[in-house]
Amino acid sequence: MIQSVRMALKSISGNKMRAFLTMLGIIIGVMALVILVSLVNGATGNVQERIASLGSDMMTVRISDNKGDPVTIDDLSDWMNDPKLGRIAPAASESVTAKSGSENTSVTVYGTTAPYADIQKLTVLVGRFLKTVDVDNHSFVCVLNETAATEIFGYADCVGEDVSLNGYRFTVVGVLEDNDDSLTSPFRSGSQIAYIPYPSLIRISTSQTAEITSFYLSAADGVTTDDAKARMEELLLERLDKDDDAFSISSQNALESTMNSVTSVLAVLLGGIAAISLIVGGIGIMNIMLVTVTERTREIGIRKAIGASRGVILLQFLVEAIVICMLGCAIGILGSWGVLMLITTVVSGIDLTFKMSGAIVLIAVGFCFFIGIVFGLYPANKAARMAPIDALHYGG
Repeated sequence: MIQSVRMALKSISGNKMRAFLTMLGIIIGVMALVILVSLVNGATGNVQERIASLGSDMMTVRISDNKGDPVTIDDLSDWMNDPKLGRIAPAASESVTAKSGSENTSVTVYGTTAPYADIQKLTVLVGRFLKTVDVDNHSFVCVLNETAATEIFGYADCVGEDVSLNGYRFTVVGVLEDNDDSLTSPFRSGSQIAYIPYPSLIRISTSQTAEITSFYLSAADGVTTDDAKARMEELLLERLDKDDDAFSISSQNALESTMNSVTSVLAVLLGGIAAISLIVGGIGIMNIMLVTVTERTREIGIRKAIGASRGVILLQFLVEAIVICMLGCAIGILGSWGVLMLITTVVSGIDLTFKMSGAIVLIAVGFCFFIGIVFGLYPANKAARMAPIDALHYGG
């Protein structure tokens, strides 16, 4: 075997340019496989991190038909006493005009309650978030995100300042950090947001009512998201005449599961496309090996004449095909690593990292080895089946 490898390397080194062109198909196929799948895995990992940052136990509940018995803030407070349910907060929004002095800007106002900040994992930059007493007293207080505070007042530390929302004066009690990791655009940096007590939103709005049609929910400590979701479904089915079409509950786990399914399919599809490139490269190797067998016909005849067996000849040419494939694979893997490093450097500003997966490298190596055997077997067998006398007389 070692002797066969040495002979294969000697044959390749004797025709460097032809060998490189033969490997090119394998090199391109390996790079396509490794780079494309690594890009998908890197993007998937980034999305999963952002989903995790939202809280894996967060659920969104939407009610489409209240069956004549609308859900209110008091109902949410009662449900929070359930041992399987954690924090619950309503979410209703409306676009309003915010004014401070001569500055006017459009702001999205969210009416909610104190648990909202913990459920959404909001970070307070200055001051505080809404409290239960603010909701109970229908207080005209608000919490701005950093972008809104800067746009309205010209600076972020504006706690204690007054701002007019649709003509109603609110006192700023807190400022939140902008969330660049959010997957939902309303919460991302650049959006102008104000949070006020839910009852206060009803007072300043012409469209919002005391009926809650959307709220966020988290599982209690030590309770799984599935158990909390099942318990919430029980309460809503009991409330809404056992009509499961009257409401919907979505969770971050479901979003993550869907994302994983989509990216897995995408990785398989891209891997399949890259595999086709490897197969095309394998056809090129078969072609060049057939040429090599023809060129070395007299050599084959001499080796058989002095006692080389059919198996030895077959192994020699099969090993040569495998060596060409594996050299192309090695070059392709090194090239993939360089390209991934370059891409990571280029996109470093958007916090994306693309790493070469060990599993993908092993798949590429195994597939190349398989291609070397499959596409090298026919030329090797053709060489092994030559009759010594015909081989010696080849070419006159």
